[in-house]
Amino acid sequence: MAPSESSSKAKKTVFAIGAHPDDIEFYMSGTFMLLGEAGYELHYMNVANGCCGTTQYDRDTISKMRRAEAMEAAKSVGAVFHESVCNDLEIFYDKPTLARLGSVVREVAPTILLTHPPVDYMEDHTNTCRLVVTAAFARGAPNFEVDPPRDAVDTQVTVYHSQPYPNRDPLGQVVRPDIFVDVGDLVARKTAMLAKHKSQKEWLDRSQGQDSYLETSRRLDREVGELSGEFQYAEGWRRHLHIGFCSEEDRPLEDALRERTRCRQGHDGSQAAPNT
Repeated sequence: MAPSESSSKAKKTVFAIGAHPDDIEFYMSGTFMLLGEAGYELHYMNVANGCCGTTQYDRDTISKMRRAEAMEAAKSVGAVFHESVCNDLEIFYDKPTLARLGSVVREVAPTILLTHPPVDYMEDHTNTCRLVVTAAFARGAPNFEVDPPRDAVDTQVTVYHSQPYPNRDPLGQVVRPDIFVDVGDLVARKTAMLAKHKSQKEWLDRSQGQDSYLETSRRLDREVGELSGEFQYAEGWRRHLHIGFCSEEDRPLEDALRERTRCRQGHDGSQAAPNT
């Protein structure tokens, strides 16, 4: 089965894929909203359904609650919502999960793909990254069978990795992004989007001592802003190597958000700050 001809038509689409409901809001939502304002079609997906994010409710009850919250969050920014494919703590790098995610990636055929970093504090995040990268790589491989079946696509996709939580790797070392996106005027909108996940306040306060999940989000963005040396609040990104995904010169995020992005000094000259 050859890649569908319709898939080769240029379409600006950004697909944000997080591990759990509220991950997109914590790590990616400012950049996500800005790309929407720049003309990109927005797509939103949590790989897991959030069934373990509670000490109060049974699995079915919390899954339904978190699905509704995620749908409301996606709706609030005009994003297309895609269903989860597995339970919390069951995001494994296996063929069934990859086949299901691969089908959705082919359906969306994104120009930009936003997801977790390759190494993060919990395996659900790390495995989500691995699954997303492979699903994107396999988008044009007709002999890789996806579930449900869907034609391979021949679109270019640029993959960007968000910051880990809490801007550190699992050994506590600070992770410095290569690309900074100014989200200073989006703090209220990010907070409003994250606040849709009402079920998570008590859970996060108990499990991670976060005092306030809304304030935690703002604090993380302040830290990235400090790392930028310029912005008060920022989201940080690292671009995945282009091989197998896009052209070496492709920088769609930086091009779309030219006035809001800065690149880390001393980084690869081909990815210098786009407004210089």
